[in-house]
Amino acid sequence: MPDISTVWDVQRMRGDWVLLGPTLQSGDDLQTAVLISLFTDRLALASDPTPDGDRRGWWGDDPKYPIGSRLWLLDRVKGPQDVPQRAQDYAAEALQWLIDDGAVARFDIAAQWITPDRLDLAVTANRRDGSRVAMKFPNVWTRQ
Repeated sequence: MPDISTVWDVQRMRGDWVLLGPTLQSGDDLQTAVLISLFTDRLALASDPTPDGDRRGWWGDDPKYPIGSRLWLLDRVKGPQDVPQRAQDYAAEALQWLIDDGAVARFDIAAQWITPDRLDLAVTANRRDGSRVAMKFPNVWTRQ
């Protein structure tokens, strides 16, 4: 039985569940796993500069398999110099577990400037059977 689907709400910049009549939409397990992996706040490394000293994370994390990504660390970055590379690195780190578990053969991840103040993220999951699932996430970073 498929899991409840998490759908990306572009207007609100968050994942949400969708009702189909009286039940929640299900399926799209891979997209749901990618959304949770990218947009749940992973515990920052001790060496990561944080805006207020809060390293975030999730209280139930297994230290060997932390949940989420460090994309949240880009929220207060002022200059765009290394933002695309950091976004790609954080996304790859967050999605690695899907490769390790054998759900995906590899990911193609690209961060792209849309305007000088906006960065979008494109993620393509390359499944083991050769099929591909493309996902786009707008406004992964915007100049504050």
